[in-house]
Amino acid sequence: MKKFSLLLVLFVTLFAACKKKEECPYTQSTQVAPDSEVAAVQQYLTTNNITNATKHPSGFFYSIDLPGTGSTPTMCSQIGILYKGQLTNGTVFDETTNGQIRVFTLGELIPGWKLGIPLIMPGGKIKLYIPPTLGYGANAIKDNQGNVVIPANSILVFEVELKAMG
Repeated sequence: MKKFSLLLVLFVTLFAACKKKEECPYTQSTQVAPDSEVAAVQQYLTTNNITNATKHPSGFFYSIDLPGTGSTPTMCSQIGILYKGQLTNGTVFDETTNGQIRVFTLGELIPGWKLGIPLIMPGGKIKLYIPPTLGYGANAIKDNQGNVVIPANSILVFEVELKAMG
């Protein structure tokens, strides 16, 4: 019986040692918006009398309405969020409705979200003012009918509430 137990412990130890640890395939964005885009976001903020926004080193601006509690998301975190995305002219191009939480892997999102959402924790709320380079860049985003919903080189404004994280 001792030999069997010892063999079982040895087998489990070897199996556990051989099992590969899953690694996160996503990396933090290192993109930085050019000065011209940062200036355009700053002009939007000034024109709209938004004085509580902080500039991130990458070039987007943000204001934290509620920091939340717990741990901050990482690139491989599944995040459950409520959000509204709009253009600088006020046109809403996407939003969650009826309290329907949307779930994403943080590392799959636009650079401005990869950098901005980790500034809050679950229960937190943040506004993001994202220059084109940290959003969709020179790509126009179209809906299922082929209509442009986000023109190329758009500044994006998001209100995000981090509801859950896994």
